[in-house]
Amino acid sequence: MAISPQQATIGRLLKHVRRGDVVMVHSLRRGAAEAIEAVAHGDRGSSEVVGRAIDDINLPKGANICAIVRGDEAIIAHHGTRTEPEDHVILFFQDKSGVCEVERLFQVGVTFL
Repeated sequence: MAISPQQATIGRLLKHVRRGDVVMVHSLRRGAAEAIEAVAHGDRGSSEVVGRAIDDINLPKGANICAIVRGDEAIIAHHGTRTEPEDHVILFFQDKSGVCEVERLFQVGVTFL
């Protein structure tokens, strides 16, 4: 396996500029695409992702939820897979233009305490 110090540095920097609870960011295809690990917080009333099936989450074009990590279990995401609080959601973006919209989806509403 080849490790690129440049790509590792870019991923760490992107993690800090992303909004929501973004755990990890990987820049792909020379920066044209990204893979993001985001944590789903809140409940169905305060979050646009928690308690919803993958098909019911309004993702921008080019964004896909690939997997969900729930505790020690890795789940391959299917259209009917539902997210739960504290799930780590792995997303792939073919086009980075939708990243800001997905970050907004993972932010918890002000009503969540």
